[in-house]
Amino acid sequence: MQTVFSFIMGLVQGLSEFLPISSSGHLLVAEKLLAQVGYSVSSSQGLMIMLHMGSLLAVLVVFWKDWVQMLAHPIRNKTLLLLFLASIPALFVMLLLGDFVDSTFTGWFLGPAFLITALFLTIAEKLSEDKSKKRSGEITTSRALTMGAFQAVALLPGVSRSGSTLLGGIFSGLTRGMAAKFSFMMSAPAILGSFLMEAMDAIETDGLSTLISFDILMGVLAAAVSGYLAIRFMLKLIEKISLYKFAVYLVAVGIIVIVFQLTGFADFPPMAFPGA
Repeated sequence: MQTVFSFIMGLVQGLSEFLPISSSGHLLVAEKLLAQVGYSVSSSQGLMIMLHMGSLLAVLVVFWKDWVQMLAHPIRNKTLLLLFLASIPALFVMLLLGDFVDSTFTGWFLGPAFLITALFLTIAEKLSEDKSKKRSGEITTSRALTMGAFQAVALLPGVSRSGSTLLGGIFSGLTRGMAAKFSFMMSAPAILGSFLMEAMDAIETDGLSTLISFDILMGVLAAAVSGYLAIRFMLKLIEKISLYKFAVYLVAVGIIVIVFQLTGFADFPPMAFPGA
């Protein structure tokens, strides 16, 4: 049964990482709901770490030509440098507010965070509807840093990384297609950095065996395949699909989670600052 749960968590990770709905938020919700039907949360830490690798594999496979090009020509192709610059704001926030960010992973801010993502997507759709503004497909330093700043906000579970960076790209003048592509590529260093830190801590504490098992591999596979499909879906339809649809979904999820938080259903924590 644990294999089934791991597979479900992998699907949730892959889809919600690249659809603008927040993977960290949906994983928290899925973990609490599945715990009500027998999912062993206490044994899921290794799985939660390794699911990042499934998402990373999806990004590497979809954009493999881009990765080869930028690694083969790091001077001529400035994408690698721009990705590094885009990662700086989130790193700065983690160094400055790391304890606070970690506290949000208990889920105390989860419901409002989903509503914030809905607001971001609504603004992004409104901005992209403005036909008077000329948009560009060129990633500049200022645009990369703007998207990076929005990525830093998405450190909070429930605030979508892809949704936030998509807003950042559109706000800075990028086309929706280029904003989406760079957003997905930005996820690679973010996912890799998070994986390395968490994996090293897990190995030091419990050993490598906690990260490798059949259950975990099934979860990673599900995350990789669903992530690949989610990226392809978004790249193909990003210029046509209305972000309002995702926003409406997130408003519904946010309200439901807030109700769960207010009632304590499934051990959802109340909306209160830790220690308050």
